[in-house]
Parts: sequence; structure tokens; C-alpha cells
Amino acid sequence: MSRKAPQVDIDESELSVTHPEDHAAGPTAVAVSMKRALEGMGVRRTAQTLLQLNQADGFDCQGCAWPDPSPEHRHTAEFCENGVKAVTDEVMLRRAGPEFWAAHPVAELEGRTDYWLGQQGRITEPMVLREGGTHYEPIAWDDAFGLIGEHLNGLDSPDEAVFYTSGKVSNEAAFAFQLFVRAYGTNNLPDCSNMCHESTSVGLAEVIGIGKASVTLDDVHDAEVLVIAGQNPGTNHPRMLSALEIAKKNGARIIAINPLKEAGLVRFKNPQNPRGVVGRGTTMADLYLPVRINGDLALFQAIASLLLEWGALDRDFIEQHTHGFEAYAEHLRALDWDLVLEATGLPREQIEEAARMIAGSRRTVYCWAMGITQHRNGVANVKEISNLAFLQGNIGKPGAGLFPVRGHSNVQGDRTMGIWERPPAHFLDALRDEFGFEPPREHGLDAVAAVKAFRDGRAKVFFGLGGNFVGAMSDTTVTEDALRRADLTVQVSTKPNRSHLVHGKVALILPPLGRSEKDLTGGRPQRVTVEDSVCSVHASQGPLEPASPHLRSEVDIIASTAMATLGDRHGIPWAEFRDDYRQLRRRIGRMVPGCAGYEEKVDQPGGFVMPHPPRDTRTFETDVQRAVFTVSPTEVLQVPEGRLLLQTMRSHDQFNTVIYGLDDRYRGVKDGRQVVFLSPRDIESQGLRDGQHVDIVSEWEDGSTRTVERFRVVSYDTPVGCAAAYYPETNPLVSLDSKAIGSNQPAYKSIIVRLVPSAVDAPSQGRPLGTSSDESPDGGTEPKRYVAPTQLS
Repeated sequence: MSRKAPQVDIDESELSVTHPEDHAAGPTAVAVSMKRALEGMGVRRTAQTLLQLNQADGFDCQGCAWPDPSPEHRHTAEFCENGVKAVTDEVMLRRAGPEFWAAHPVAELEGRTDYWLGQQGRITEPMVLREGGTHYEPIAWDDAFGLIGEHLNGLDSPDEAVFYTSGKVSNEAAFAFQLFVRAYGTNNLPDCSNMCHESTSVGLAEVIGIGKASVTLDDVHDAEVLVIAGQNPGTNHPRMLSALEIAKKNGARIIAINPLKEAGLVRFKNPQNPRGVVGRGTTMADLYLPVRINGDLALFQAIASLLLEWGALDRDFIEQHTHGFEAYAEHLRALDWDLVLEATGLPREQIEEAARMIAGSRRTVYCWAMGITQHRNGVANVKEISNLAFLQGNIGKPGAGLFPVRGHSNVQGDRTMGIWERPPAHFLDALRDEFGFEPPREHGLDAVAAVKAFRDGRAKVFFGLGGNFVGAMSDTTVTEDALRRADLTVQVSTKPNRSHLVHGKVALILPPLGRSEKDLTGGRPQRVTVEDSVCSVHASQGPLEPASPHLRSEVDIIASTAMATLGDRHGIPWAEFRDDYRQLRRRIGRMVPGCAGYEEKVDQPGGFVMPHPPRDTRTFETDVQRAVFTVSPTEVLQVPEGRLLLQTMRSHDQFNTVIYGLDDRYRGVKDGRQVVFLSPRDIESQGLRDGQHVDIVSEWEDGSTRTVERFRVVSYDTPVGCAAAYYPETNPLVSLDSKAIGSNQPAYKSIIVRLVPSAVDAPSQGRPLGTSSDESPDGGTEPKRYVAPTQLS
């Protein structure tokens, strides 16, 4: 199955590669940020937005979930370069109104890139693509809600509908959405966490009893050692660099574990102080471990075995608060170091150096992101990090803990509010007691299972509350084919994206207010709340006039859809919830654990912190009421000769599937995205040259292959045998059945591939996304439907 990216609007021949930057941020970041803001928003709107961004009385950034400092310690400019990009992207002055959709048939838009689609501007009113239609056309809000209700009520079973949630959705909207979906009768509530930190949620819940970070921002500042694994904060969580700078000033040392050498983990030039503008900035990593892709688990076990050998343990914590230590210790004593060195690609001396740093630390914080979770053994990776923390009692004390850094601004809050296909019984009991109906108890579909349900004809309606499901999912061709089988697809979206073009027989686009915009639903100023990576909940209220008078809030859209679908079923006061979000927060306060007094608590400057038993009292709500040591096999991902391990990743001009621009400044890439990063040795051994174009072919155990075409080879500092390329362009390479054991999360970070020189070393004209092709007998191409492979081991 071969796939070319659309090239209608990007000439990849303009792509150039320079030396990667040796630091993150600095004056260049300031200049880039302000240029982008002023060009995209204008002077007045730039001032209106940036001065209120991440402030206690302002609005929360649409980007990552990095925690804010306490109100008294916030800067006037409490934002980063990529935060400015996120805001500018939402506040942009361009509009994709009815005239845009009238001028562009869907078939034409399919040939456009994700970048071009996102640059067309804000959608201004509801749009519908009717069965057999070629263009989206306007539809009245009430007619759109009625159409959704008609389709939902016409299904044979509520389980034939799937309700997806993006991590940007507010707590109020998330709570209302899960209430509507469960009142309708299903737990089919996949969310973006299924693709990013599901391995964290599963792994931590099993070993500490809660799937959230056990630290505060002060713990990061006060740590003696910070371990940052599988994470690129310079691009994905830039404000984290300020916290790391404070930690460094307090004497902390940093161990960075990542295959690629990323600028943000080398040096940080803080643009808010003179040293960052004109000086050398702050050195970040004291030790950089360029681990081989998927070698993290072996590395963590090796470090743990050395801590055990040296007696660098907190025996009191182990005896009083943990379970399973003896079995884990026995596993460590039998560790095969030859296997460790093969899996990690690191010399033993480097591993011992890392172990000595951790052994000598009284307070260690372990941070991680997608480089840990998006593997077949992602859950085991998370548990292995937890084992390390347990050995030295690095949980439930100041300056220490487990810190999964979330990638989307309210993905954690959405899960707290009940957005989960596998809700715990106590949450459903509370929902029943509060609203007087019996919610469904059977677990619903996650993201991977949802695609399979559409593929197999078991699902017929897709409702996406934000995000770009088609762009984010693995096995893009299979995902697209599956969604096209739906009877109805509904997308709640601020701007055009790929999911609008991969549609069911009937498709709706419902444009919501952005987080930066005033919400006067019900004739009164409304605010919403969000939860960050460290369980801090705070209010957010936009200052700007909406992009269009026809926009509605997410809460309004959900409540109105519920009224059109359920009527007065169960007596849920949807109109009250729509017109006054305080009514939703009062219900949240009564039934969501940790949210008692919710409305009053979010009135406080900076909000409040959710309870976290392991952090607060060293209590662990696991099956054995203790923190659980876990034994996982030490494995090496075997790669056939001539093949490489590929990881997918973001560029610096990107947030999730949103493409802000075509540059990746920190990695030296300009004006293009079709690149694959390789070590110089691999370029030589593969018989390639730097700058050559190759097709990337993934290979699977059932004999199937997937191909993306025409990627430029870029020489980069990465381990031999490892490669990297941007998503969503490389998502088609990931089989739907390649996923993490225990979490069902797509394994985007460990793909076995081979590289094939492209047939013609010149810019491709491309073909629309959503098709694959085989050569036909006459030398032409024709679309080919692809059936997903069977379960891969």
C-alpha cells in the first residue's frame, strides 16, 4: 500500500537543511513569536491576548498542559514561542466562511496539505455536506442539531455511535459530553489520551492507584536530580525550560534520555533575562543518554540493578509502602547486561554514570512523555520508571515524584470529568445517584477499537468534539476508509482540517467559540475550567470578540445536541446547563471525586489542586493498598538486517496535528516537512546520500507493508539503526494493530522500516490523502481498498 502526501500547495524542492540550533528559545524565539503574532492578529489583538494568556484572571493557553506558577510568581509574559503560535492560530483574522466552502469542492480540498487547510481561517457558521453532495453548504444550528438527533435515534443500538473528545475541551464541556453520551446509552468515549498517554494512565493506576503526576511545580524546582525521558520540552512543553532553569540554579542535575539530541535538552536561553538574550544561557542536561529507540525499559532496569547492588535504597519506604520488592529484586539480580547494552546502544560506563547521579540524589523527579508511552511495551516502560522511584522512596515527599508531562491543555481534566471508554464503577454509581438514571456499565470503544468498528460496519455515527481524529490516528488509509463507511460524521472544529474531508454519507461541521473568545451564552459572561499536568484546576475566560456572531460554545453545542436527541429523557436540565455553566460546576462538585466545593475553589486566584493520595499521604489505592513493584521482561526489539527503527514526532512548527509553519528551526529544517532523520553511519551503510529522496516502507509480521513516498534524507545526531520523521505524514506507516500491550495505544515510536530510493528525485505532484495505489496493468494507478492485517504479536 503506497501513499503520497498532497503537494498541491507546498513545493518541497524549496526545503533546505542547515545546522541545528544548539539551544532553545533565546532572542530568535522572541522575534519569531512577535512576528507571527503581529502578522496573524494585528497590534491590538496581540496585546489583548498575550497579556492575558496564562494569567490568573485571563485565559488558558490552547497548547500544552504545563502548569502555571502561583499567581504571585507569574511573569507579565507568561507564555512561550509555541504558545504564541497556538493563540495566533486560533485568533487569526482569516475566515473560512460559506464562500470558502462554495469555492472549493471536497474533492479539491482532499488534495491540499494539512498546513494549507489550517491556514484558511476560522469557520464562521455550521456547514453540512449532504449525501451525494460535492460541497459543504450552510445549515441552521437547529437543523444541524435535529439532523444529529435523527441519526442517533435511528440507530439500532446506542453502541453504533462513537463520541470522540480532544484534549482542549473544557471541564464543563467534557462533563456535559459524557453525561449526554451515557444518558444516550453508551460508553463509546474515546479521546486523544488513547493515542498519547494511555500507557501512563493504565500503568500508573496499576502501581500507584491513580494515573496522574505525583508532583507539584515546586517539586521540579526543588529536585536534586531530574530524569527527562522520551520528551522534547523545547518544542512540546517550552515553558518547562523555565522550571528546569530554576531547578538548575537551585543545584539540580539533569539526565536526558532521548534518541535524538534536542536543542531544548542541551541549552536554554531564557528570553526574559539578560543572560538568555546576550549570554550563553543555561546548560540543561548534565548527562545526555542517546538511547536506542525502545531501549528505555532495559536502561531503567540496568539503573535499578545498580541501585540494588550498591544498596542505594530507601528500605523504610519499601517495607512500609510497597508490594513485590523481593520478586523485582530477584529479577534485577539476574539481569543480562549483554542484553541491556544491545537494547540501549549505550556503553555500560554511561549507564553507571546515570545510576551514580540517581544514587546520590535525595530527591529525584522522573519526567516522561510520548517517547516512553508510544511503544508496544509502553505500559511496562511506565511501570519501570515507577519501580525506580519506589526503590528510593521518590514519591510523596518534596522535590520528588513521577511526572508524566501531558501534551494537550486539558486532556487530564477531560478524563477527570468522565471522558473515558472504561469508566470506574464508582463514577457511574455517582452519575446514577446524581441524575437518576442507570448509565451503561459495559466498557466502550477506544480510538483503535472505534476505527475497527467503523471498518467492520458496527459503528455508523462519529461525533468529534474538537481535534482531528483522522489526522491523529495510526494506519491513516485504514482509518480514512473506515470513517467513509459512516452514515454521519460530525466535527466540532474551529478551522478546516483533514477530518472534514474524510466524511460519512452526511457530514456536519459545527464551529465553536475559541478559548480566547468571550462567551456570553445565556446572556451572561461565562467561564470554563481546565486541569493541568499536576492536577491544578483553574478558570479560563477569553477576552476577545468571537470570530463570527454565529459561533456557539462547546457547552451550548453539547446541550443543544442532547435536547434534540434525548428530549426530556431522565429529566436532565440541559437548558439550565447551557445558559449557566455554574449549574454544571455544582453537579461536578457533588459527584466528581476531589471536586467538592468546585465553584468556590475555582474562584480562588490560581484555582485549586486536586487531591492525589500517593503525593499527599503516601497512600496507594491499588489492589493491595500499596505501591506495586512490577517485573517486566528485558527485551530487545529485533530489527532485520538492512532495516531501521523509525519514530514519529512533531516539528517545532507544529502542535499535535496542527501545522503552524514549515520550519523546524531547532533541527535545522526550513520550508518543508517530508524529511527523515538518519545517523551519518546509517546513510552510508544504506548506500544513500544526505539530501537524497527515499520512500519509507514499514514491514509487519503478517507480511503486509505500508509506504510513504519522497522523504528527504537528513543527516542528524541520532543512534545508529534509528530514524525519525514527522507525523501526521508518517502515520500511514503504523499498523492499526501495532499498539501497546495493556493500553491499546498506537505504537508510533517503534516502527520497523526499510528505505528505498525514490523513483524520481524531483518534486512529486502527489495524490489526495485517503487513497493508496498499486500499479495497474496499463501503467496507471487506481485506488485500492486496504484491509487491516490480523493482530500482530
